[in-house]
Amino acid sequence: MLNTGKLEGRTLFITGGSRGIGKAIALKAAKDGANIVIAAKTTVPHPKLPGTIYTSAKEIEEAGGKCLPCVVDVRNESQIIDAVNKAVDVFGGIDIVINNASAISLTGTLDTDMKRYDLMHNINTRGTFLVSKICLPHLKKSKYGHILNISPPLNMNPNWFKDHVAYTMAKYGMSMCVLGMATEFKKYNIAVNALWPRTVIHTAAVEMLSGINEAKSYSRKPDIMADAAYSIITKPFDHYNGNFLIDDEVLQQEGILDFDQYLSDPENSGNLMMDFFLEDYPHDGFNQGKEVAKRQAQRNETNKTVP
Repeated sequence: MLNTGKLEGRTLFITGGSRGIGKAIALKAAKDGANIVIAAKTTVPHPKLPGTIYTSAKEIEEAGGKCLPCVVDVRNESQIIDAVNKAVDVFGGIDIVINNASAISLTGTLDTDMKRYDLMHNINTRGTFLVSKICLPHLKKSKYGHILNISPPLNMNPNWFKDHVAYTMAKYGMSMCVLGMATEFKKYNIAVNALWPRTVIHTAAVEMLSGINEAKSYSRKPDIMADAAYSIITKPFDHYNGNFLIDDEVLQQEGILDFDQYLSDPENSGNLMMDFFLEDYPHDGFNQGKEVAKRQAQRNETNKTVP
């Protein structure tokens, strides 16, 4: 998807923006000349997860944007307040919030210790609510106010609860913020939406979490989420508000039909693993998701040979 320049001079506050989907969205906006606030924890490289707020800031500025890297743990209210104040001092305001920071543990009830439970809920649900709340006074002053949460549709199929209820509750908390805030903030002309990927997105975190060396073969690149996010946040308030959007559906509306460009492995186009919380291909984890992807690819090949 081509950049249009619509984000030039606008300020994006992105949580968890030092790598993965958050970083991809930041780089996409930077090409327009946007101001980017990277609000993330990583100041020194992780042994298995490359990238820090400072290396990301360098890439953002090389792409054409301005960047303010801020050390922020979204569980820490004072750090968020400090980062928001710095953003307003440096860039004059905040126009768009991307709530991307998230924690995951695909464990059942007995295997989920309360420290992990609290981590997921404090980052996913509480963090999203808190960042949105603190940014709200500044979004109200913007002509382009928008909150975009990287969270799924609220699918009440028990399949998505039975194997990792704690994670589902925490992730759906982000989506419930969309449901409530879209209506609450409508009077301020602030749009609130959710965006979720159709397939697993290939990031270093997914590689580490899945334990599957070939995870790249079953996924799309973060660029598809960046392009979809760009499409959403460059639209006027009345185009999207209170919507739970899927990346490839958003891009189809932009006239993009070639999704092979987003493949992590161009040789594996028919063998993608669908992401969580989508009704089409229910599964309960990366290993089972991989098996579902293989079966779907086999069905696709069979359908091709039927006259």
